Amino acid sequence: MWFQHDGAPAHFSSDVGSALDTAYLGRRIGWGGPVNWPARSPDLFCLDFFLWDPVKSFVYASPVDSDEALVARIAVVAGEIREMPGVLANVRHSLRWRCEACIFAGGRFLERFS
Repeated sequence: MWFQHDGAPAHFSSDVGSALDTAYLGRRIGWGGPVNWPARSPDLFCLDFFLWDPVKSFVYASPVDSDEALVARIAVVAGEIREMPGVLANVRHSLRWRCEACIFAGGRFLERFS
C-alpha cells in the first residue's frame, strides 16, 4: 500500500513525514517524500469534492467547544455517513468519472472539475 498526500502544511511537517515513513515503510508520495508528487498530475482524489462538504456540514452544524468534542463529532459523523443514501455512491461515481477522464487525457493534467 502507498500513502499519497498533498503539500498541505499539516501533511508536510517532518514529524508527520517520519510517522508516515515508519507506517508505510517509505511508500509515500508527496512533497518532501521519498517519491515526489508528479508535476501537474491529475487530481483523482474525489473525497475533497464529494465527501468533505457533507461531513463538514454535519460536524459544524453547531459550535464545537473543544478539540476532544471535535474529534468525537467527526468519529460519529464518519460512522453515520456510511448509512446516508447517495453520499458514497457520489464518491464512487466521481472517482470512476475522473479515472475515465484521466485515461482519455492520456494521463496529462486535467483542468479543475466542475
